[in-house]
Amino acid sequence: MAKQYKLTPKRLQELQDELTYLKTTREKEVAALLKEARSFGDLSENSEYDEAKNEQGKLYSRIAEVEAVLANYVLIEEQEFAADAVSLGSVVKVLDEEFSEECVYHLVGSQEADPMNGKISEDSPFGKALMGKVIGDEVTVEAPMGALKYKILGIEKK
Repeated sequence: MAKQYKLTPKRLQELQDELTYLKTTREKEVAALLKEARSFGDLSENSEYDEAKNEQGKLYSRIAEVEAVLANYVLIEEQEFAADAVSLGSVVKVLDEEFSEECVYHLVGSQEADPMNGKISEDSPFGKALMGKVIGDEVTVEAPMGALKYKILGIEKK
């Protein structure tokens, strides 16, 4: 069975728009690059041609990746947890108990994850540990450097 990707309606629309762009505009741009590179003559020593072929490979790889996600997605709208519990789409304020530092994370599907910008996947160890918890709960996450402890300070639904 293929992996199912959990997507918000917003992310679903973004992927559909990206696929349309890749199959229309970007594909024509890459074809034009290839045509131009071919016009430079000998293909065996033509770095522009090699670069255009690499770009074409990246394009088709991304198209296949987006199509795979769109063929196997689950739209997330209803929450399976109580209204006051952490669920997909929640913005969670936690206290890192080791460093006494407050952090805010947005719990998202794996296709939307961007840890550097505070968006963590519900499939990640930290995301899994947070799911279903309520304000005041303590969460322990096993990491390579040892167990990390957090306390949930706030939950906001997006």
